[in-house]
Amino acid sequence: MTKNAKYILEIISSSKNHLTAEQIFLMLKEKNRSVVQAMVYNNLSALYKQGLIRKISVEGYPDRYDNVIQHDHLVCRICGKLTDIKLEDLTEKIQNQIGIPMLSYDLKVQYICEECRKKEQENPGRERTDYDENKEEAF
Repeated sequence: MTKNAKYILEIISSSKNHLTAEQIFLMLKEKNRSVVQAMVYNNLSALYKQGLIRKISVEGYPDRYDNVIQHDHLVCRICGKLTDIKLEDLTEKIQNQIGIPMLSYDLKVQYICEECRKKEQENPGRERTDYDENKEEAF
């Protein structure tokens, strides 16, 4: 594993946030000024394929990266905020139902976060749309 791949893995493993490639690039650039975005994307792809990190895709938002410790996510349907939740591990139940070898699963529970619920209460006449055009970056 290259030095930069190790740094990327360290950044993701130690972060409490779900970082985008851009955020990882900016953090890595602080350690190594010669880093380019393509190197970050290539290393993220390799780390993901090796099963060392998770890639979280939410429609309308850039992919985010996370550690591989088993946990699930709440995803706000309006702003895209991603929150870790710890639910019962469903691997065995899913495995038994599908009957074929399974690598992993990714459970994303959609909800409306507290901040967005408050905004809706403050503006009751405003029509709710999924992935609001005025969305803020929610990582």
